[in-house]
Formats: sequence, structure tokens, C-alpha cells
Amino acid sequence: MNSTALRWPDAMSRALYGPDGFFVSGAGPAGHFRTSVHASPAFAAAVFRLVSRLDAALGFPAPFDMVDVGAGRGELLRALADLAREGAAGTILSSAFPAGTSPAPVPLAHRLRLTAVELAPRPPALPSEIRWTDEIPEAITGLLIATEWLDNVPLDVAVPTEDGWRYLLVDPATGRETPGPPLTPEDKTWLTTWHPCPGAGRVEIGRDRDLAWAGAVRCLRRGMAVAVDYGHLRDSRPVHGTLTGYRGGRQVPPVPDGSCDVTAHVAMDSVASAGERVARCAYTLVSQREALRALGADGGRPPLSLAATNPARYVRALAASSAAAELTDPAGLGGHHWLLQPVGVAVDAYMAR
Repeated sequence: MNSTALRWPDAMSRALYGPDGFFVSGAGPAGHFRTSVHASPAFAAAVFRLVSRLDAALGFPAPFDMVDVGAGRGELLRALADLAREGAAGTILSSAFPAGTSPAPVPLAHRLRLTAVELAPRPPALPSEIRWTDEIPEAITGLLIATEWLDNVPLDVAVPTEDGWRYLLVDPATGRETPGPPLTPEDKTWLTTWHPCPGAGRVEIGRDRDLAWAGAVRCLRRGMAVAVDYGHLRDSRPVHGTLTGYRGGRQVPPVPDGSCDVTAHVAMDSVASAGERVARCAYTLVSQREALRALGADGGRPPLSLAATNPARYVRALAASSAAAELTDPAGLGGHHWLLQPVGVAVDAYMAR
């Protein structure tokens, strides 16, 4: 056995979050791959509609917490702060608010408490109104969102052997894998419960992600936790796993040496079940395509008649629809899952048009 080999969670933790790790140094995620946050302002606009609806349902609390877990360089929170200021100035469309309601007497911009949760150092140009921390704050009233966070929570990988399932060990310098010790009882239980896939060649064990999501949900006093990620469900787990790497916009082998992102898709139903047990409220699990359409970003082309009556408005609407189309494409970013976990509130009204 290679003496330098580590279990995958230890290797991922060092490669992604160590002193020179992929996520704590360099340009950050935007420099290597395209997420919904970076792809289009339509994503932030949809999240702002969700924030506005949730704010009204919670009775316009002061403060209203907006917590972004795995915030990158704060791009989403910057956009939301700008949209809140536009709302305070009266330039946000009324469609941001639930039917039958109107903006609060005290504008959201004056009550919004923005918190970025990230292990990387605070970006030097980040506005002072955005708090920067490496831990999820407690007693949140408002919205906690985690966009492509869970897929980077380190996890174990296991393979079947003649004497049962064993963890895979990996050499951080080369990515070479070798079978290691047998699974713990807790991970065996997770595997048989959530990945009962005959003929699986390797399994990514999501128990640590379940614990991470449950911990995030536990920080909510009232409001909603939203996880947006690539994932799969119990009846359609990939039999050979999904662990891979990304560097400079290209998929590469998942060598955990700190030079690339190392990621694996999320067992969304397992994570959802863990959060539901903490929240004691039913969750909702939909595709990003469904979620964004419910929040007003449907990717549909504006009517051609608008080009004749208001060409400038038509051009703006066409650009917006093109951006939304990328976010809702089921073969791309639209294939993300949205997991909505309410705490102390009902979820259905927030996703109604």
C-alpha cells in the first residue's frame, strides 16, 4: 500500500481548502468553471424574487438574513445588494413580490443583512455591507442559499472487493487509487439505504454531505435553506460514480493536488432527508428549470410584435431570454436540482408565479 495515500475526504480537504487549496487561492471558481451565478444576472434576479416573497411571508423582519454558503468571491451577494437598492428606489418590477402584497414600509435594502460563508480570504474590493466569515451564522431569519457547495463537500469513495466494500485511498500527487480499510457501520448503513445499486463499480458515500446540510438547516430560526447543485436520486445513481476535476473551464482527471476543482454529484434525496429531519418541515425538490420558471426566468422569446412597437425594449428582452435559456437548459445548468427546505414557514407560495 502506498504510504502517501489518503482517504478521499482528507485528500479533497487538503486539495480544495488547504493553505494553497484550489478554493482559497487564485481567481476562485469563476476563473475555472461556469456556475449559474456567473452565467447570467437572470439567476440573481430570480433569487431576489424568492427573497422578496420570503420577506413578505416572514412579516418583513429586521434584519432579513441573506446567507450565501460557498460564496466564491461574493458575486451573488453583490448582485442581490444592487437589486435591493433598486427596489428601495422603486425601480424593481412589482412581479418580485407575491400576489396581493407590496413592498414593506421599510425597504428590504435597509433591513438586508448579507453574509458570505467562504474559506477563501475576503476579496479586497468587496463592499463593506457584506459580512465575510468561514462559519455559517446561527439564528438565521431569512434565506440561506448554497449554490454548488455540497458537490465540493469532501466525501468517501468505496469499491466492492472479495471481502466486502472498502474505502478507496488516493495518492494526492498522482490520483492513483488503491483499496483501503473496510467501511464503518455508519457508512455501510448509508450505502445500503441510499445506494442499493446492483453492479455498482464504485460508490460516492454522501453521509458527510448529509451532515453538512443538516448543520446548515439547523442554523435557521425561520425561513428557508436552498441548495442548488448537480445531483442524482436513489433510483438512478450512476454505477461508476461522478468524481471528476475541472481546471480552466475544462474537465480533467480528479487529481487532488490543489491544481483543480475536485467534485462529485450530490445524492439529493439523501441530503434532503437529513435536512427534513432537522427542520421537521417537508422539503421540495425540483429542477432548476422548474424553479427559475416559477420565479419568472423562463427563457421564452419576447413576441416579435414588440420589435415593431418598442425595438429597444425588444432587444433587452431578447438578451434576457437568451441568458435565461442557458440557465434553464435541461442539458446544462437547467439540470441542476433545487432543494428547498423551509423552517417554520410553508414553501408552496414562494414558487408560485
